[in-house]
Amino acid sequence: MTLPRPSYRQLLVLAFVLVAALLAAVAVRGLFTLERLLQQSRDGAASALLLAAGSERLAEQAVTMERAARQYLVLGDPLLRRTFERAGDAAREQLGSFADGVLPAELAARWQQQLDLAARQLDGSADALAARDAALVGAFRELAAINAEVGEEVRAVIGRRSAALQEALERQRAALARQVLLAVVFALALALAFAWWLARPLARVEAAIVRLGENRLDERVAIRGPADVRRLGRRLDWLRQRLAEGDADKARFLRHVSHDLKTPLAALREGVALLEDGVAGPLSADQREVARILRDNTATLQRRIEDLLNWNAAAFAAQRLVRRPVELGALVRRLIDEQQLQWRARGLTVAVEGAPLTAEVDAELLGSALANLLINAIRFSPPGGTVTVALAREGALVRIEVADQGPGVPEADAARIFEPFYRGSVQPDGGLPGSGIGLSIVAETVAAHGGRVQLRPADPERPGARFRIELPHALAD
Repeated sequence: MTLPRPSYRQLLVLAFVLVAALLAAVAVRGLFTLERLLQQSRDGAASALLLAAGSERLAEQAVTMERAARQYLVLGDPLLRRTFERAGDAAREQLGSFADGVLPAELAARWQQQLDLAARQLDGSADALAARDAALVGAFRELAAINAEVGEEVRAVIGRRSAALQEALERQRAALARQVLLAVVFALALALAFAWWLARPLARVEAAIVRLGENRLDERVAIRGPADVRRLGRRLDWLRQRLAEGDADKARFLRHVSHDLKTPLAALREGVALLEDGVAGPLSADQREVARILRDNTATLQRRIEDLLNWNAAAFAAQRLVRRPVELGALVRRLIDEQQLQWRARGLTVAVEGAPLTAEVDAELLGSALANLLINAIRFSPPGGTVTVALAREGALVRIEVADQGPGVPEADAARIFEPFYRGSVQPDGGLPGSGIGLSIVAETVAAHGGRVQLRPADPERPGARFRIELPHALAD
């Protein structure tokens, strides 16, 4: 059983959820780590307070024992003896709480030894009271010194534990910082990976749309990726088929109409010729003028039909380029030689500028497009003017610029100059108006090569029209 493919939206949500889950996991782990650090800090502070308080209580019990013992020597009151013993028991218990890794065993033994010495002085005879009191004072003086050492040890232990806790906190803080940094880097890498992965189907869709825009309708649109992107690919392929059918219908229509028009047009031209030759009888002056008008208009109509066929043929051929390395300078010079009767008749100068330049192009189609630009430049140039064809390279692009010294293209016509059958408001003096086909053939051919053609802005210091073609696939010289 084949599982359904996820859609682009589902994959996008999954990407956000994964990145958010990663960051949330790191945040939760960070919270637990922070809580553990705080708990360790609280435990360390509480332990330090207990040790310090225990050291103070041990010193206080020693003072209580000394006071009760010396009063007992003088008064012999049993209550004072019990007070001494209770204070001693409390001091031993407090000392025992220090024994676990806090106080050295030797120090605890000395403390117990001095306490035992003081306790023995309470059981002596009354005759040796002064000696017993002196021994008791000495024992408690030594016990006070030991208590001072106990305080120093406690403070040292508190310092070592604080340093160890600080070191542990620093280690865990550094580990947490590394985890956060790794999580951020991994989340960024994950986001970039998802962005690249999700952008690939969109790039395929864009490429398919570009192919449709370039009229490359013979390439089937098949887009791999999420389910909704695949559906979009199928829609684009359906659109491609409809466009191809429309182009085929248009081509068939143009061929049929052109054929249907050319047959009666040929008969009309033959009839006009017979009339002018006087086959049907001599013609008056007015009748000859009518025949001339008919002849001129049938010739104009035939040129329009031929232009229509040429445009249709160029559009069809642009879909089937045959690329090969072509030296563009030689191609341009050949086209100039083919048009030399026209430009010499007008006294024009045609110059080619730029170093040799090679590109992978369809020489026949590109030559037809350049010929159209060259013919336009010759038609619109004033007698004695100059037509310039400049070749240059810009990285991997080839730039071809054709400029004349004619009236130029009015701003109102510039936006539509490459539309099929559009004729500008300015036409050459003394010549027949154009059909509006030539520049559309140029645009179609250049687009089929993956390039672009544009009309350059007018230059007040350099009158005339300037057309620039930019093509990819430049080759090293």
